[in-house]
Amino acid sequence: MAPVDIIMPQMGESIAEGTLSKWLKKVGDEVKRDEPIFEISTDKVDAEIPSPSAGVITEIIVREGETVAVQTVVARLETDKQQAAAAAGTLEKAAAPGAGTAAAVSATAASASGGPPPKSESMSSVAAPPHPSGSGTTSSPRSNGNSFEDRVRTKSSPLVRKIAAEHGLDIAAMQGSGIAGRVTRKDIMGYIESGAATPAARQTSMHAPGGTPQDGAHAPLPTPWPGDRVEPMSKMRALISDHMVQSRRTSAHVTSFMEIDLTRVGRIRARKRAEFEAATGQKLTYLPFIIASVVKGLQAFPILNSSVAGRDIIFRKPINIGVAVALDWGLIVPVIRNAEDLSVQGITRALNDLAARARGKKLSPEEVQDGTFTITNPGVFGSLMGTPIINQPQVAIMGIGAIEKRPKVITGADGEDTIAIRTCAYFSISFDHRVIDGAVADEFLAFVKK
Repeated sequence: MAPVDIIMPQMGESIAEGTLSKWLKKVGDEVKRDEPIFEISTDKVDAEIPSPSAGVITEIIVREGETVAVQTVVARLETDKQQAAAAAGTLEKAAAPGAGTAAAVSATAASASGGPPPKSESMSSVAAPPHPSGSGTTSSPRSNGNSFEDRVRTKSSPLVRKIAAEHGLDIAAMQGSGIAGRVTRKDIMGYIESGAATPAARQTSMHAPGGTPQDGAHAPLPTPWPGDRVEPMSKMRALISDHMVQSRRTSAHVTSFMEIDLTRVGRIRARKRAEFEAATGQKLTYLPFIIASVVKGLQAFPILNSSVAGRDIIFRKPINIGVAVALDWGLIVPVIRNAEDLSVQGITRALNDLAARARGKKLSPEEVQDGTFTITNPGVFGSLMGTPIINQPQVAIMGIGAIEKRPKVITGADGEDTIAIRTCAYFSISFDHRVIDGAVADEFLAFVKK
């Protein structure tokens, strides 16, 4: 048995890096095989990463909040029980009063595992103002840009490049805390908040070359007041922010509403609920019935199951329904693939499984990709209606308001009007007016209603 390297996994073919958002274990902790040891955030999904084997964590290399490339060693695990016990004893002695700093404890752990020394405190992922000592994110002399370090540093994430452009900053001239000096989001935000980004640079960045204010940069950035708490956005929150603004800039958003009577669905659900749940072990909600109706609507109006590529419209063959799931730390949209091939029972199984694993951080990146139409359900929180933002590169999104009993005027068999209690909800459809006319969107919604 020998020490085991714990690496940053590749959570999908297109993903090149991940952010280690939280350690669930610490140095000296004993872990079982497949027990979650840390959480990561990528540009697709948040997930818990299990231990590759049983043992004791002897070294943590990558700190919380750091973004590293896939296959990077983030920690080391000792699988030999005797070696693990010896390492644990060494750690206890090193951690005793007078034994040195926390850095010395990590160095001892590194020595026990045969690994390299840990990163120094000056490599904190939170950027500090430029300082003569050189700690934190600093501005460095420009090179010819051809070295490996230059290429890695300037290959920042889209969000970092966007922030740099808005503030007139040159990433190539900065030294960050990432691999080979790569500038992370925390680095650049710390650099800006330190005042290193001059007012002249900020003023210049507020205008495009033609002198027109850029989108999202028309006002100065707010500054914290005494007593305020400043908290960096999580990777997921930053990406949601970026995607929402980009969607509003891309699509010509219009929203229509209809009130839909779900009384008959409610009766079917009440009649079949106990039998269904006993047979399948799944809860039967209104949502699978709604999804099944939406699928039929998309088959009747395929333009709502499309994407825009320049002057071309791509009509998607599969109907992949994304369902927005609210999490304590953000929002994620797992996808029910090929929903046109599923019954209400199949949709229920897929929906409950995806929602449960989304909340447990067990989704793979593939399970949140390739949606063709999205449904969001703010009604579960009591919201009556809303105007959701389209999930790019889709062209429409449906919102479901609170499902509740309301007094309605209905016409009886004898032609007389009467007041009755009906189960109703407001449905909204936000659509891209570049390719979907209002009449078509309303016809689709009327089809779903019927």
